[in-house]
Amino acid sequence: MKQVYLKHETKRFGCAVLAAVILALNIKTFVRAGGLYPGGFNGLTLLLQGIFERFAGIHIPYTVINLLLNAIPVGIGLKFIGKKFTISSCCVIFLSSILTDLIPGQPITYDTLLISIFGGLINGLAISLCLIGNTSSGGTDFFAIYFSEKYGFDIWNYILCVNAGILIVAGILFGWDKALYSIIFQFTSTQVVQMLHQRYKKHTLFIITRHPEDVYQEISHLTNHSATLFHGEGCYSGEGTSMIYSVVSREEAKLLVKKVKEIDPNAFVNIIKTDFINGRFYHKTDY
Repeated sequence: MKQVYLKHETKRFGCAVLAAVILALNIKTFVRAGGLYPGGFNGLTLLLQGIFERFAGIHIPYTVINLLLNAIPVGIGLKFIGKKFTISSCCVIFLSSILTDLIPGQPITYDTLLISIFGGLINGLAISLCLIGNTSSGGTDFFAIYFSEKYGFDIWNYILCVNAGILIVAGILFGWDKALYSIIFQFTSTQVVQMLHQRYKKHTLFIITRHPEDVYQEISHLTNHSATLFHGEGCYSGEGTSMIYSVVSREEAKLLVKKVKEIDPNAFVNIIKTDFINGRFYHKTDY
């Protein structure tokens, strides 16, 4: 058990460190070169930096602004999501902020359209890496994780709409061309996250087996979810059998199918894509 825990935590903080480096490099090579605002608290930090520099002549380090902005989301994470998850997210926030201030700017290209597309791809990759490691890049990610876990629906496109508000301010103050290119950046990033990270896509399992207790134990162990047991009779054989019904994430469904086949090679498994559920479906992330 201890070995599994250490492996999980190593993966968590390994993903956190790698994602932080990618986020910082992306800002210094793509985002700043294009004058873009990547959305979330990173984009808000860059916007506030620009406002202070242009209208007050004051340069405030990226780290100072980003850490202050993330204070409230970190509090939400500690209270509602979990300490381990939040601490690893703080690692991403702090390390990416420090590296953004320390790494010298190295623009790869000054073509704003290329920056918008490839910068968005890299940003989405970094965020997906965080989520795969069971952590986040902070800021609006805390809100996205909370609502996805607690209420079972995908709010990434809603986050995109909120980010549009930041871009309106940026457009008014610094020019609409950069704001519009930033929308392409954010949209690309959001789509990459939705494509790479499948945790919040739900699947319904119908498992017909003669070993229901063993199968349920695997469901409970792997997913922290419960299940419903139905007793029935095979229409062809006339023998008694059992059916387990449960809703799990897409990635969990793949693991469960393998485990079910190990427990009962004759089990019949039907997986149905689930677009909406109404009821308590909560998967605590801090494990």
